[in-house]
Amino acid sequence: MSLDEEKLFAARLYAVRCRPYLATALFALHVVESRQVPTMAVDRYWRCYVSPAFVDRMPVQQLAGVWVHEVSHLLRDHHGRSDRYAAKHELSGPGERLRMNIAADCEINDDVFDHDLVRPKDAVHPAMLKLSPGELMEDYLRQFRLGPQTNGWAWLDCGSGADGLDRDWDLGPGSAAGLTAEERDAVRFRVAQGITARPATHRRLARAEEAFQPPQPWRDLLGAAVRSAISGPGVGEDYTYGRPARRSAALPGVVLPSLRRRPPRVVVIVDTSGSVSDSELGSALVEIAAIVQAVGGRRDLVCVLSCDAAAHITQELCSAGGITMVGGGGTDLRAGFAKAARTTPRPDVVVALTDGQTPWPQVKPPFRTVVGLFSRPLRVNEDNPEYAPDAPPEWARVVTIG
Repeated sequence: MSLDEEKLFAARLYAVRCRPYLATALFALHVVESRQVPTMAVDRYWRCYVSPAFVDRMPVQQLAGVWVHEVSHLLRDHHGRSDRYAAKHELSGPGERLRMNIAADCEINDDVFDHDLVRPKDAVHPAMLKLSPGELMEDYLRQFRLGPQTNGWAWLDCGSGADGLDRDWDLGPGSAAGLTAEERDAVRFRVAQGITARPATHRRLARAEEAFQPPQPWRDLLGAAVRSAISGPGVGEDYTYGRPARRSAALPGVVLPSLRRRPPRVVVIVDTSGSVSDSELGSALVEIAAIVQAVGGRRDLVCVLSCDAAAHITQELCSAGGITMVGGGGTDLRAGFAKAARTTPRPDVVVALTDGQTPWPQVKPPFRTVVGLFSRPLRVNEDNPEYAPDAPPEWARVVTIG
C-alpha cells in the first residue's frame, strides 16, 4: 500500500484551518513514509514518520487531530524534557520511555481538542488514568506507573520527538530534511507570536515554556561564556622564532616560525553610568573575580576599564577590592570598546558588564566579546515613551546577570 499523500495533506490543511496559529509548525514538518511506524511519529529534527496503512484507515478529521498532536510534542519539547527527567531520576529503558510518552500524551490530549478539532480515536487522556486534567508531563509522571491499566497502550509510539529515545526508523541528525537548532527555535518563536490571545486550547504552553529551557545559574553561564571565548581558535595564538616550525625541514635555508599559544588577555568593561546601581556594581566586582578564575587565576591577564560616556583609566587587576570605579554620567560603551582595542597588548576577549542602555559599536571589534546584562524590569522614559535601548550586537555572546 502506498501513502495517500492527498488525504494526508488534506488533513494537515484541515488542522491549519482549526488551529491557524500552528500553521508554521505544521508546514515545517517533513513527511517521511515508513512502514515501521505504527501510526504517526516525530523525531527531534521535525521529521514526521507516517504509516500508509494508518492514513488509509483514519478519517480526515481525526487525522488532522493526529497532525496537531504530533507537532505539539515538538512545540512542548517533550523529547528534551523527557531526557532531563530521565537523567534526574536515573530512569532508563523502553518501559520508562513508554511511560513518558503516555504522560506527554496526557498533557496534550486533554486541552488541545474541542468541537472543531476531533480527538483521535484511542487517544490517551488523563481521565483514562483517573488523573486530574490541566497538568504537565512531569506532574503526571509522578502519579502513575505502568501496570494493568496501561497494558492496552503498548502500541503507543509517537517517536523520539515525544520521549527522546531514538528509534530504528529515525534518519538521525546528519540526514537531509531535518531542521537545524536555529530553525526549530524560529518555528517555536513564530508559533508563540501567533498565540497572542492565549487561547484555552493551549493554555498550558505558558507553563510548559518553563520546562523547555530549565533555568540555569547565570554565574555558571557567564563563566562558561568566558571560558568558551578564551579557548576558541586563534585566541592567544602567536608566532615565535624561538622554536622553528617542523615544516622548516622541507625548506632548506628558510626558518619558519612556529605557532605557540600564550595565555589569553581579558579586558573587562564595567558600565559605571548613572543608570547602574551600587548593587549592580557590586555584582560586577564579583563577576571580575569569577573571570580571573576562568583564566586560571592569573590576575595579570585581566584589566578593568570603567566607562560611562567616556572610557577611564584601565587598571591591571591586583584584587577585586582594590578596583576604583569612576563614572556616574551618561552611557556610551563604544568609547570603552575603542579604548580596549588600543590597549597594548591587545586583548583576546572583552567582557562588558552593563545594563544595556548604551549604543554599541557598528563594526565587530578585533576580539571576542561577551556581554553580561544586568537583569532589571523594563523602564519607561517619560521624556521619550517610545525609547528602547539597542539590543547587543549579534557578534557578542550575551548572558543575563541576576
